[in-house]
Amino acid sequence: MAKVKTEAQPYDGPSRPLAGKRIVVTRARSQANRLAQKIEELGGEVIEFPTIEIEPPKSYAPLDRSIANIQSYDWLIFTSVNGVEQFFNRLKLLNKSVAELKGIEVAAIGPETANRLQAAGLECRFVPKFYQAEGLLEVLPPEKIRGKRVLIPRAAKAREILPQTLRERGADVDVIKAYRTGLPAKNTSGLLRSIEKHEIDMITFTSSSTVTNFVRLLKKETLADALPGTSIACIGPITRKTVEELGGHADVVADEFTIPGLVSAIVKYFALKAGTERHMLTKGAAV
Repeated sequence: MAKVKTEAQPYDGPSRPLAGKRIVVTRARSQANRLAQKIEELGGEVIEFPTIEIEPPKSYAPLDRSIANIQSYDWLIFTSVNGVEQFFNRLKLLNKSVAELKGIEVAAIGPETANRLQAAGLECRFVPKFYQAEGLLEVLPPEKIRGKRVLIPRAAKAREILPQTLRERGADVDVIKAYRTGLPAKNTSGLLRSIEKHEIDMITFTSSSTVTNFVRLLKKETLADALPGTSIACIGPITRKTVEELGGHADVVADEFTIPGLVSAIVKYFALKAGTERHMLTKGAAV
């Protein structure tokens, strides 16, 4: 199957290009709505199968201490919407306001995170072109980081490249566990039957955690075992790498690491696939 890379461009085709397609959404239930809604608007049938649950950290004490001393930081960096929500929940519980963040430089890993910050009343000046840690490092000026205190509220388990590189550039970095991702308790028999009967057209992964937890939930050794003949769509290269490490193949990888980018890539994948199938049928009929 062809691998599609595409940026999120307006779709100028049939109004329901995903009609007849059954697509699995593995995002946490609290975050799945936006992706599910966009797929359904384009005619697709969504099967929600959340493979992660957003859970509080084992203790809020480290995050609360950082918030209590927030004016000691020069930079505040968010790598997910979940980090933003947990930070502002604790900010409110500690009777602090956004005004106390005045003077702190703010960076976000992507537009969804930046939009959530803006909705909370915090302006974000630094958003990378590529929505991953490496992209953030490209837009954060080394001269503005050197000698500065940086706070990163994030998941308990995350890649270390961002804080590690910032420290190498001379920053004093506090990485605070603002939330955890857990494994939901699920009955997987229904989805397994649908996969075995080839009733699923595509499964979507929006983070490495959704991939690893999917394999764990289905109690399979590899993704190839878990998804025989089912197309896989990934939100970006980090998720694709996890898919490949677990024995799978990403048929769709969005160049724009957002939900609209992912949906656009999925639409173009199925359009290309349909075109190829029509061509083969025409060619066969001619022969």
